[in-house]
Amino acid sequence: MTTNESNADNQPIDVSDPAVVAQYEPYLRMLAHVRMRRALQAKVGASDIVQQTMMQAVQAIDQFRGGTEAEFRGWLRQILARCLCHVDRDLHRDKRDVRREQSMEQKLAQSSMRLEGLLAGDGPTPSQNVALGENVLQVAMAIERLPDAQREAVRLHYLEGMKLSEVAVELDKTTGAVAGLLHRGMKTLRDQLGGLGP
Repeated sequence: MTTNESNADNQPIDVSDPAVVAQYEPYLRMLAHVRMRRALQAKVGASDIVQQTMMQAVQAIDQFRGGTEAEFRGWLRQILARCLCHVDRDLHRDKRDVRREQSMEQKLAQSSMRLEGLLAGDGPTPSQNVALGENVLQVAMAIERLPDAQREAVRLHYLEGMKLSEVAVELDKTTGAVAGLLHRGMKTLRDQLGGLGP
């Protein structure tokens, strides 16, 4: 569990109704977009992976052993990691590799931490951590509402951790253009989320 999660997400979650899984679709879609290999994205849509993840989560909801919202997100990330690895393996006809699944889980956790801290800046206060932790789903939905170019720039830079120059190459834009996309995207996110962040 991350520091942000331990500070902010000790709220109990009721999973007696499996429909609770649907609330996490934007969160899962954001992580799937970030972590799917480019070659895989061309063959399988992130929405398909997310639907598969949600179906598996609903079918296995009685196996969730946690009690908090943060633990539930972690459990969903594990299922997403397995789905991503299975699709990747099936397309490349590889054997199951538990290390790859664990690595994918770690990468998804890192992206989730970046998502949670996206608007907190370098030195979030405890109240910012709480607000962000409670609004992870809102942050994911707000990112999904950004214009395509801004959304992709924010995903690559802030959630994948790519450098500005790497994002520029990936998006086939100048670093100045990417900086503008990031600036406008972050301003829009802050406006949508009530001015959280620096």
